[in-house]
Amino acid sequence: MKKILLAMTAALVMALGAQAQAEIEFEKTVHDFGKLKQHGDATTEFKFTNTGTEPLIISNAKGSCGCTVPEWPREPIQPGETSAIKVKYDSKRLGPINKSVTITSNGSEQPKVLRIKGNIAAAPNTDDASMPVKEPTMAPAAN
Repeated sequence: MKKILLAMTAALVMALGAQAQAEIEFEKTVHDFGKLKQHGDATTEFKFTNTGTEPLIISNAKGSCGCTVPEWPREPIQPGETSAIKVKYDSKRLGPINKSVTITSNGSEQPKVLRIKGNIAAAPNTDDASMPVKEPTMAPAAN
């Protein structure tokens, strides 16, 4: 009987202790850039709040490739505080975007994955050297 009571007490203490933790809640987990021009601004922010009862510490944010670069707060985010993870995509690449950023933290849900998507179209060529040269036309002389 003592062993059962001790086991139940230990389980209760562990359950109560598990409730005190950090929670990361994002306003959105997917950002759609839509159609972008090549070399355009492909930067977005994923705003989040620590809805838990302990400070939130983000230990890492890793893009799925070198073309997706996240910046995250290095200091603890206190309960109730809001912050953001900035994600920049290298828009010199053409075609569809479907990339992810994996967030590692002391939050209860591990890992947390953010996504960016869209499509990069070629920018119009404005290089003067590639433009055909138009010869000036002479108006007939007035007599």
